[in-house]
Amino acid sequence: MRDVAIIGCGMTKFGELWKKSIRDIFVEAGLKAIDDAGVENIDSMYVGSMTSGLFVEQEHISAIMADYLGIAGIPAVRIESACASGGLALRQGFIEVTSGMNDIVLVGGVEKMTDGADATYALASAADQEYEVYNGITFPGLYAMIARAHMHRYGTTRKQLALVAVKNHKNGASNPNAQFQRETTIDGVINATMVADPLTLMDCSPVSDGAACVILCPLDQAKKYTDTPVKILASCAATDNIALHQRDDVTILKAVKLSGESAFKQAGISPGDIDVAEVHDCFTIAEICAIEDLGFVAKGKGGEFTEKGETALDGKIPINTSGGLKSKGHPVGATGIAQVIEIVEQLRGNAGKRQVKNAKVGLTQNMGGSGASSVVHIFRVV
Repeated sequence: MRDVAIIGCGMTKFGELWKKSIRDIFVEAGLKAIDDAGVENIDSMYVGSMTSGLFVEQEHISAIMADYLGIAGIPAVRIESACASGGLALRQGFIEVTSGMNDIVLVGGVEKMTDGADATYALASAADQEYEVYNGITFPGLYAMIARAHMHRYGTTRKQLALVAVKNHKNGASNPNAQFQRETTIDGVINATMVADPLTLMDCSPVSDGAACVILCPLDQAKKYTDTPVKILASCAATDNIALHQRDDVTILKAVKLSGESAFKQAGISPGDIDVAEVHDCFTIAEICAIEDLGFVAKGKGGEFTEKGETALDGKIPINTSGGLKSKGHPVGATGIAQVIEIVEQLRGNAGKRQVKNAKVGLTQNMGGSGASSVVHIFRVV
């Protein structure tokens, strides 16, 4: 088993990229990552994408992306795990490098959500079709039920949910790649159009286009390419019952808890050692549950922790410094890699106004569906 490092990063701006195709945006991100790493050859590639077949009626995207990136001939694999596709693609790339199978691996994620199928229909394919979707539920409804249960059981308030969005939009306002580079207010969140009570439009991540890529190599070769390699300390994944009605407690994201516990064990550290984290805030309640289930705060205290400012840039554990899915955007296949790029920038000290002081160890948590899959990575600058 070899140590693995990230040596290059590249991503597009997230948003409604009407003038670019899915291959255009992936090539843009891929070339930026290759240029950042300064590598001449790519040994293999993994592409995270949730449902390009529905969004743009294009499957077989691993071969397409290798072709248009100018590296046709290499092995290339498309990875799907709903909104955790990017994170799981990184895990597969990590496994390939740490095993010694290949040295230079490009891992990317991409989604073009604004061109084709209805986004609600396409995203619902990540839920239980027979027991949930057939009966009319969508992801806003599923997370609204999680929110109501959390509010009932732990006393989480509507204001605390809103503060997740307020904090993330404040961070996203300083991110040049964010879809929404503007701040919002508590009233602006609470009084926005209702989507699924208690969640309004401003509690929900947007429909987005975008791509993000990183380059991996063995740690002992990394200094040939960069002065600031970022070591992957842990790469762990887990799953849970896909449907909410099958779970013992809908306020607990079991896959997040399991993948987080495994990652901390693999890295040999605890939640208190993390300086900055990107978690999967597809809805405001998802961030609150994630920081609890990762062990940053006791179960049921995530809302209060947020209200006290402990997840802000200057808080105890800054969460979603990029703006998160809520402000940065959520092109579902690309999200897991974009989270990683934010952590790499933080650990390299390149995050600008979003920079967390003395950030040395970072974490990403990327989730699929209503928590049926989760991938956690932990990183340290070397």
